Order: sequence, then structure tokens, then C-alpha cells
Amino acid sequence: MLTVLEIIKRTTEFFDKRGVDSARLNAELLIGHALGLKRMQLYLQFERPLTEAELELVRPLVKRRGNREPLQYILGSAEFCGLKLKVDRRALIPRPETEYLVELVGAKLGTAPTSILDLGTGTGALALALATKYPAARVTAVDKSADALALATENTQALGLGDRVRLQISDWFSAVPGGDKFDLVVANPPYLTDAEVAEATPEVREHEPRGALLAGEEGCADLELIIRQARPFLTAGGLLACETGIAQHARLLKAATACGYVRTESMRDLTGRDRYLSAFV
Repeated sequence: MLTVLEIIKRTTEFFDKRGVDSARLNAELLIGHALGLKRMQLYLQFERPLTEAELELVRPLVKRRGNREPLQYILGSAEFCGLKLKVDRRALIPRPETEYLVELVGAKLGTAPTSILDLGTGTGALALALATKYPAARVTAVDKSADALALATENTQALGLGDRVRLQISDWFSAVPGGDKFDLVVANPPYLTDAEVAEATPEVREHEPRGALLAGEEGCADLELIIRQARPFLTAGGLLACETGIAQHARLLKAATACGYVRTESMRDLTGRDRYLSAFV
């Protein structure tokens, strides 16, 4: 019978051969998940032999990760701004870059917003993080994907935010009432080109929803539409904040200026690259 440590080592070697990043960490997290153990509990049981029944729990998860399915989809959850969110193939996995957008928005706003719109909410990550950060705010979250919106609803209910976050099917602003006004509009829309998707890791290219990744017009189509349509929905002094591609800012800043935003700015991510656009009315 193989011990816990031996299975971890064999799984790590298998992941290394399949090109999985952080192979040892992935092995420990998956095996711990299969056995219902936290990593520290796993360490304390390194010498324990695994039963055949336990191995049967581990094998299918290892196979899925070896096929480069994202770890978060296999575990069924991801952390975002301190919140535990359910994740699956209905929506993109929330990224650290998007977490940083929440932090930057807080630094940009002089006062706490009372009304927030999250466009293309996916898992609900931005809407739920902002609802938690600003407990007095009314938050609306929209997505054109019924599947993604169902996932966001599950997360909203699990976090007990159903009374404060309104979820709605909408292709960007298409179903948002024209009279609605928001102090803050946030969006993490598709912004990759065909070439960028083709060059992405198998986890992204083969498993995450392509429609949430890819945009026309050199990745700018959805961003430019949002920039054009957001302004009438913002209150005086309101902020539009978007996550973007890193090579799009000259074009996007020009579009925002042409739409009459009074102050626009590129903001850098933690690697020093232009990643976010802010525009005030």
C-alpha cells in the first residue's frame, strides 16, 4: 500500500510531465481535497497508507488536472478579496488582477459609492467584493450568459448578500433601465485577441468560456462599447473602472476622451503594466 507522501510524490512527477505549474502544490491541494483534509492535516499523515477506496477518490481528480483542467474548477472554489466563491466552467475564474481593481477603485473614490453596477459579472466576484466593501451601497450585477448569472446567484445567496445585490440578464447596458444612475460602474470584459487566446495556457484556452475571453477590434470591441454607453448611467463625479489588455490604453484613452469624460487615467497592475482604465464624468 502506498503512503500519502508516496502518492504526493508520484502525482507531483505526473504533473511535472504534463506541464502543470506548481506541481507539488497542486498535488497536495488535490489529494487533500479528495481526502477531505487541509494541507497541514495532510502533512501530519504523510506515512499513513492509503486504502484502495481513498485512491479511487484521488485518481479522477489527478487525471483532470493532468488534462490541464484548472485547479479551481476541480476544487470547485476560488478566493477573491477574502470571499470564497463557487467556480465552474460557467464563468471565468476570478484573477488576482481583478482583486487589485477593487483596491484601486477604493483609492480613486473620494467617498463611498451608494450605487454600483458590475457589467459582465461572471461568478459575481466584483459585485460581491464591492457589496462587502461598501455595505451601504445598492449593487446591480448583469451578465448576458444565463449560466454565468445562475452561478453568480449561487454565490450571492451563499454569502447572504441576496438582499443587497440585484442580478439581471443584460448584454452590457441593453436591459439596464435608462433612468438608472450609478456612482461606480465596473467591468472586466473580454479583451483578448484570437492570437492571445491561441497562446494562452491550456487551462485558459481549452477550459474557460471563450466568450468571456475574446473580443474583436484587437480586443477593444467590448471595452469601447462600454466606454461609449456608460457615461449616461453615471452620476455627476461618477467613476467607470475597467480591467483591460496591456496594449490597448492609447486607443481606449482616446475613446474615453472623445466621449466627454472629464478625467481619464491608465492604472498599472502589480507587475507595472497598464491594466486598468479609470474615467470620471
